[in-house]
This record gives sequence, C-alpha cells and structure tokens, in this order.
Amino acid sequence: MPSPNSSTFHEFIALYAARSNDLLAAELQREYPSRRLGEAMNYACLNGGKRIRAILVYASAIAVGGRIESADSAALAVELLHSYSLVHDDLPAMDDDDLRRGKPTVHKQYDEATAILVGDSLQSLAFEVLTRKTLSVSPAVNLRMIRLFGKATGAMGMAGGQAVDFSAAGQDLTLEQLEIMHQLKTGELIQCCAILGALSNPKVKDEHVTALTRYAQRIGLAFQVHDDILDETSDTETLGKPQGSDRELHKPTYVSLLGLQQAKQRAAELCEAAIAELDGFDDAAQPLRELASYIITRKN
Repeated sequence: MPSPNSSTFHEFIALYAARSNDLLAAELQREYPSRRLGEAMNYACLNGGKRIRAILVYASAIAVGGRIESADSAALAVELLHSYSLVHDDLPAMDDDDLRRGKPTVHKQYDEATAILVGDSLQSLAFEVLTRKTLSVSPAVNLRMIRLFGKATGAMGMAGGQAVDFSAAGQDLTLEQLEIMHQLKTGELIQCCAILGALSNPKVKDEHVTALTRYAQRIGLAFQVHDDILDETSDTETLGKPQGSDRELHKPTYVSLLGLQQAKQRAAELCEAAIAELDGFDDAAQPLRELASYIITRKN
C-alpha cells in the first residue's frame, strides 16, 4: 500500500486544494440580490475543507491523460454540491450540528431559513457550473456528465442515502444494508467525481472509466468507514465537528456493527481493493493510489 506521507503527495493535495479554493472564491465573488445570502454562501464554501472530491476529479483526469483546465468545471461543481449537502445535513431537522470545520454551522452563524436557501443556491449553482463550456468536452459528453451528477445528487444518491440514514437511527442494520446506505449517501458523489474527471479527456478509454468507477466505489465506502472510526477515536477540536455525534443520535455505524478493530480492517481491505483496480494504469495514477491510502489515515 503506498504511503500517503510523501512530500510529493502532500504537495499534490495542497496544489489542487488551492486550485479548487481559488475557483470557489472566484465563482462566489459576485453581486447578489441578497447580500446576506451571498455572504452565507461564501461562509459555507470557504470555511475550510480538504477538497478531497475536487482532488479526486483532478487525479482521475491526470490518470487518463486529461488536461487540468478541462476538469475545472467538474471540480468546482462537486465542491459546490458537497457544500450544499453539508449545510443541509447540519440543519436541526437533520443532524442538528452546531459545528462544522471548527466553526459555527451556517444555521448557527446566520439562521435556519438562510441555511436552507444557501443549500438550494449552491446546488443550483453546481449544475449551472457543470453546463458551462469546458475545453475539449463535446455537448454529448457534457450531457452525460450532467446526468451522472443528477443521479449522484437525488433520491438514488445523496438525498436517498440521507433519507435512509435518517430513518435508520436506533435500528439494527446488517453490514450489507449499512454499505448500501453509505454508497448512496457518500459513495455516489465520490464515484461521480472520478468519472467526471475521466470524462474531461475526450479520448478516455471505456475500460479506464470502468476501472475508475470500481476504484471510487471502494474508496467511497472506505471514506465512510474511516469517518465512523474517527467519530469514536478522535476529538471535537481535531474533527472540527462534535465528536461522538453518531452515537448520541443512535445511528448505525461500522464501529457499532463490527467493532473498532474490524472496522479498521474493513477500511484497509477497501483501500487495497481500490488500489488493485488501478493495475491497468501507469504512474500517472499514482496520486489516486496514494489518495486511497490517505483516506483511511487522515485525522479529520
């Protein structure tokens, strides 16, 4: 398993996190009819964040020989969409969290109505961004990207997963049921990131898209397993959000179902399986290999 601690990999993360931050800042710098809404949108998007989803878009584009500039719209769109999902997840009607990335959540910093409108606005903006002309992407490919994006967002993706998660509180789920829930809630968007990055190269091979899809399915689950581990083993200051919140809400997690050690083993197995899906790629896919390892060793 590649080490995620190499200076080269951390430089890669820093470079593309900064690129996505710059894109977000530039996109959100506009005159809004409601100044308060505009400020809250900026607060939601530019209040920290690892930008793993944008980095995955860029790493996938690089792995298939794509141009970075062609992946910018997709990277920006997935971060806008992810920010929307966090704002809505934190609402009192959902997880009722007070902290996000170490700072007050949007509904605490502003109010609930503003938080709802922020989420609505960021989701709409994400789709708008993805429809813009990007280098080398045909209208047919752009339409395919939008369709994948829509699926990852709605009832067959994030929204559906959140609904299952919400109704599962206090329930006993099997491992299969838990993984289906998290594939919807987290995995669909992560899978979409890899595919969007690959599709930014019009010459991408179908077998590479298939392999990246399987890779992303595995790291999506690994991401959630590790999140469940961190919720039990880390602290609020490190996480930037309340530690132990899943336990307090009586939500089923990999740790509650498998135990801590088996959950760690499950994350490692998913990481190794993800990396194995990249056997048909050359050294250009090395950031993806290291990203898989980083996902299960990160501190927050």
